[in-house]
Formats: sequence, C-alpha cells, structure tokens
Amino acid sequence: MSEPETGGDALPEARSVGMGAIGAALGAGLRDFRRAPAFGLFFSAVYVLGGWLLLAVASAAGREWWLIPVVAGFPLLGPFTAVGLYEVSRRIEAGERLDWPGVLSTIFRQKDRQLPSMTAVILVLFLFWIFVAHTMFALFLGLTPASVTAGAGPLDFLMQGKGPLMLLIGTLVGAGFAGVLFGMVLVGLPVLLDREVDFISAIILSFQAAALNFWPMLGWGLTITALLLAGMAPLFLGLLVVLPVLGHASWHMYRALTE
Repeated sequence: MSEPETGGDALPEARSVGMGAIGAALGAGLRDFRRAPAFGLFFSAVYVLGGWLLLAVASAAGREWWLIPVVAGFPLLGPFTAVGLYEVSRRIEAGERLDWPGVLSTIFRQKDRQLPSMTAVILVLFLFWIFVAHTMFALFLGLTPASVTAGAGPLDFLMQGKGPLMLLIGTLVGAGFAGVLFGMVLVGLPVLLDREVDFISAIILSFQAAALNFWPMLGWGLTITALLLAGMAPLFLGLLVVLPVLGHASWHMYRALTE
C-alpha cells in the first residue's frame, strides 16, 4: 500500500447499483474467504472470543438479561474486525502478495491515519446504545429483577409486565442506531483504508451512497443483520464464517458503490 501523499486523495463519487449488487458482493466475499481462509478465521476469532467474554462476565454476575442489549449492539463493533478483511480483499483485487507481516503492518499503520477517528465514533455510538438500552430497562422494568422467580431465564423476565412493550420500543431504537452506523461505515470505513481522505468527508460520502441506493442498501443492511444474528445464535461460533464473508463482501460493495 502506497504511503499517504501530502495533498491527500480525491474522494470517489457515489453511484447507483441494483438489488443484484447484494448477491454479487456476497459471492465475491465468499470467493475471497475461500482464497485466504486463515486471515478470515483469525480476524473473526477475535470477535468470537469477545462474545464469549461478555457471556462469561454476565453469567458470573447472574445478570444474563443485562447482556441482551450488549448482544443486540454487538454487531455495531463488526467494523473493527472488517479492516483486516478489507485489506485482504484489496490485496487480492490488486494482485498483491498475501502475507501476515504485510497485512498486519498495514492495519497497524492505520493508527496514524483517519481510521482511529472513525473507530472512536463507532465506539461512542455503541456505548450510547448500551446507556439507552439500560435506561429503558430501568424505566420499564425497574432497577432490579426482584419479581423474577427462581430458575426463570432472561426471556421469562422480559416477557412480564411492560417487558414486551420495552422490547418493541428497544427494537425500534436499536434499528435507528444500526441505521446510522450502517450509513456511516458503508463506504466510509473502506474508503479510509483505500484512500488518504479525512473521516468527515468519508462519512458524508457514505451517507450519500446510502441515500442514492436506499432500497438496495436497505436490503443489504437487512441481509447483514440476518446473517450476523444467525451466526451469533450457536454461541457466536457461526461468526467464524459469517464475519469473514461479510467483511470481504463489504469491500466489494464499496467498490460497486463508488467510481
């Protein structure tokens, strides 16, 4: 990857795509994963281990139900693992050598570019979602699960009283958070790896691409959500395959959305 130039790079322009771009991106993502499975499994394993850690902490504290908003918001942190996968796809696309020192050093060099600023925005959004979710728990169900009977699971607690209403409102609020993040990183994250541009311009371009392709990107966002939730179901193990495929596919979607 070339060193940043003083003047920076020009932003690409957003362009329109059809619904077929979803299948094309997933197919390309699957091909990249098969081409370099070790990289995909490595980056996704970090994510899976994080999920196990969250589950262990919540179980040890006897508050598994507090884990629900964390699990719901866990996909918001997906872009952290995607950067390495973007670099692998970029190298495959450019015909460059795939080696661990090269890929990892490229990721490490991002600390001096604009990706840390984007990462900070993502993290703040995630933490704000956790705060909002826990506030809704307190408002709808009280500060402590005193009415939960012995042996009752998290779903039993959430289905009592105003629990179903809280789940409905929480789902709508969570969808809003996810939509904002999706609009930010759709093009914003890969373009920061691909070009020397500032993160504000990258976010603006990303929202432009999402708005220009509202229906295809709505379908793409729902596809990502469905696959992530399916991958999270069996103790996060499905993410070992789902995350790499989606990470590589997101790079190819970025290519399709920009000129």
